[in-house]
Amino acid sequence: MTKASRPFHVMTKPIGPICNLDCKYCFYLEKEKMLRADGLAPATSWQMSDEVLETYIRQYILSQSTPEVTFAWQGGEPTLLGVPFFRRVTELQKRYSDGRPIHNAIQTNGTLLDDQWCEFLAREQFLVGISIDGPAALHDTYRVDKQQRPTFDMVMHGLELLKAYKVEFNTLTVVNRVNSSDPLTIYRFLKEIGSGFIQFIPLVERHFHSPPHPANGLLQIDLAPPPRKRDPECEVTEWSVRPEQYGRFLVQIFDEWILKDVGAVFVQLFDSALGSWLGEGASLCVFAETCGSALAMEQSGDVYSCDHFVYPDYRLGNILQTNLAELARSQAQENFGRDKQSTLPRYCRECSVRFACNGECPKHRFITTPDGEFGLNYLCAAYKMFFTHIDPFMRTMATMLRQGRPPSEIMATLRKPQSTAGTRQVGRNDLCPCGSGQKYKKCCQSRST
Repeated sequence: MTKASRPFHVMTKPIGPICNLDCKYCFYLEKEKMLRADGLAPATSWQMSDEVLETYIRQYILSQSTPEVTFAWQGGEPTLLGVPFFRRVTELQKRYSDGRPIHNAIQTNGTLLDDQWCEFLAREQFLVGISIDGPAALHDTYRVDKQQRPTFDMVMHGLELLKAYKVEFNTLTVVNRVNSSDPLTIYRFLKEIGSGFIQFIPLVERHFHSPPHPANGLLQIDLAPPPRKRDPECEVTEWSVRPEQYGRFLVQIFDEWILKDVGAVFVQLFDSALGSWLGEGASLCVFAETCGSALAMEQSGDVYSCDHFVYPDYRLGNILQTNLAELARSQAQENFGRDKQSTLPRYCRECSVRFACNGECPKHRFITTPDGEFGLNYLCAAYKMFFTHIDPFMRTMATMLRQGRPPSEIMATLRKPQSTAGTRQVGRNDLCPCGSGQKYKKCCQSRST
């Protein structure tokens, strides 16, 4: 089998959009209606068939040129399939691994985890992502079950079981209209529950003012698909985070992290940003210059350009008819990836933080620039605020890394800054030693008090 021309990743949904929760903001739940309307969903069970599963595992392993292979399982809620399904997953991976190490990551709401699950996850060394939006009052605002009951206690029970079985885990927090107002409460809570690797995902969804045209199954959905042109019939949902609030959310957490937690707590967005300041490019696809290397596959074997683009126009094909590597390197997917860069408005192309942002995800590009050009990212104000704010600190940490020093040294510099001669404390009106170009009293002194 021919390998893909570049590494690619697949977010695999072995039970499609089916979930035991009814999170009020979830954009994926309504995909059940859309996929059924398009004839792309089963009439009975949503479970991925053994034929599709084996075909996928074989093709994915053979198509990867990397020395190790990582699978990502998501949903819906993948634990609905039960432990036996994932035992079959690991059996097939061992059969086709050809000696290469295989890793698995599974994203779950945590409510169905029990001793059987955790024993399996520990034995097979799965990395588990737990979706949790903060302490109970914030988490339960939107994350409820089918009876509209809160889920926080069930999630925490699952998390405690993961700890008891020593299963490696990280956390994913959806930043929404409500919890975005309390960033430090969320950040400190995540540290308290033992999350050493934190992901923040901004919630941005739009809904139709009126029902869409009954084409391609879109009559069946309420949320708007990614924009392709100016669409005055859509508006941002009431649970979506506001741009300025998201910017402040990131800044406040960063300011605490940079003083206390560098090297101890890993915030995915901060790590990705440091890669940009080092000139290595962002590790997160949303901040990369181009995209197209992160595909999504539904339980049927249908492959789409991206998890956020599971719509008829972005269906690449099915692995039972076309090899996965061919779909990943298809012209349609190449065009999809390049469009991220080629459709940037001039306002973005001339922006001072473009190297770190690159217009973020095309899914969010539905507002106009100050000069009236369509295609500006809804979160532009947030990222401009955040990336401008972190610039001096990222430059300092990047310098430390180039010198072979750990970036965590910046914490001591910020807490107890010394002059370059090392003979006296920096004065309030001296330039701050972090390299920001600001006076110490207006920069790091204000952060350390």
